[in-house]
Amino acid sequence: MKTTLLISAGVMMGVLAVSAQAYDGQKCSEPGVCWEPKPGYPDKVLGSKYDPKHDPAELNKQSESIKEMEARNGKRQQNFAKTGKFEYDVEEIK
Repeated sequence: MKTTLLISAGVMMGVLAVSAQAYDGQKCSEPGVCWEPKPGYPDKVLGSKYDPKHDPAELNKQSESIKEMEARNGKRQQNFAKTGKFEYDVEEIK
């Protein structure tokens, strides 16, 4: 009984190991790089229905806010160098 159980478990593990390495239907350029487009996906995305059409103003929001932050920090540093006191609120700085 135990031998049959061990043999069947070994066979099951062998089947699972072989099926894990089975062909998955994709053409891989190298191991782990197996992306291929679905049928009907265009070669060029620009101008197709898959084009995300990002708004340049939306894309620049973060860089603009970083520039504003750096300007505020510059005012804080100048004020600290002059007075020796750190003022968080930039509107309080003279």
